[in-house]
Amino acid sequence: MANDTPALTLGVALRRYLDARNAALVTARASLGITDTDARALLFVVGNPGTRPTALREYLGISSAGVTTLIDRLVSRSLVRRDIDPADRRVNRITATVDMGEDPWSALNRFDDDFEVAVGAADQTLVGDSAALLDALTVATVGTRH
Repeated sequence: MANDTPALTLGVALRRYLDARNAALVTARASLGITDTDARALLFVVGNPGTRPTALREYLGISSAGVTTLIDRLVSRSLVRRDIDPADRRVNRITATVDMGEDPWSALNRFDDDFEVAVGAADQTLVGDSAALLDALTVATVGTRH
């Protein structure tokens, strides 16, 4: 539209991307009967095999009791397992037991794979500039880098 500001145009584009990725995630969540937080936790564990509960708690911004309950729930659904850290038996390590290449996660994987291909085919200078812009906007609005 003629009256769109740059912030509105960028915001709409980001929302379209997030909505499309979320649609793939919602399908997987619904199939497994897990919450959004459970799904975020599971994706974090998949990306960080053997993670400690403390790292998961910090990522999700929840309490120690909350992360324990969440991990218990994921273990009971056979989505993750707890392993004792051989270097420190007081510590648990959390590892995903689901195959992200299988249903119901395959839709999310296809989305992410297609996104990676599209980014790879794009002008890499534009990709770098876009990433830098998004990072700078995040720092300006939230105040920290993730």
